[in-house]
Amino acid sequence: MSISERESREIEAANASGRTPVVFIHGLWLLPSSWAEWADFFEQAGYAPLTPDWPDDPETVEEARANPDVLAKKTLKQIADHTAEIVDALDRKPVLVGHSTGGLLAEMLAGKGLSAVTVAIDPGIFRGVLPLPASVLKGVGPFLVDPRTRGRAITLTFDQFRYGWANALDEEEARRLYDAFHVAGSGIALMQMGNANLNPWTEAKADTKNPDRGALLIIDGEKDHTVPWAIANASYKRQKRNPGVTEIVKMADRGHSLTIDHAWPEVAQTTLDFVERHAPAGA
Repeated sequence: MSISERESREIEAANASGRTPVVFIHGLWLLPSSWAEWADFFEQAGYAPLTPDWPDDPETVEEARANPDVLAKKTLKQIADHTAEIVDALDRKPVLVGHSTGGLLAEMLAGKGLSAVTVAIDPGIFRGVLPLPASVLKGVGPFLVDPRTRGRAITLTFDQFRYGWANALDEEEARRLYDAFHVAGSGIALMQMGNANLNPWTEAKADTKNPDRGALLIIDGEKDHTVPWAIANASYKRQKRNPGVTEIVKMADRGHSLTIDHAWPEVAQTTLDFVERHAPAGA
């Protein structure tokens, strides 16, 4: 897979800085630009931020909405392989921070020994994580039972976004986030997570026992309908078998939008505090 010009600039800047790189991995229904404020926050804290694409990501939300089909048929392995290509181009082993499907991808890459420290925020399901709460079935269940989902780019209606992402927010902020950030997402990636425990060859799997995994923190929103606490806690219970440091934090009164809504700095500070303990900024 090719590294874009934008990604190349971020890699070059990170390597030239001598600082610890922090690679931010977005999830379904967002673009790399959703990490813009996080990147600034970590850069001011002394780190070198990178916000890689998923393969074929458009540059802007407007472009993504004009051509949603370009976001279809992206598998977890394709995305993980592209992100690993970015990591391999760095001079220093990076911190990985991922949200939702990006949280799962961060755990997958950490399981390959590619991360110094990992923070998985509202991470998606991998094989062995068994809970499937009612809110998940209500939110994405209709997509999971439709075989056509695999080949499609899935766009959420505002009502679906409000339930799955912004249920802890008022309607005005929910609408603002939907208009500013929401794009179509890969149906097959969604199916791979939803069927992780039904398909023994699933790509939604993470090596939780690799001693080179490094320190890992899972953060979850108390009111998250898309990745409820039962899922995050089940992920934690599997990850804590690792000899590395493994922690979990529940953010009170927060939903799935916790990386992009008005209170994102609290989540970013929690992330930074963990990273500072286990991977200092560097130069």
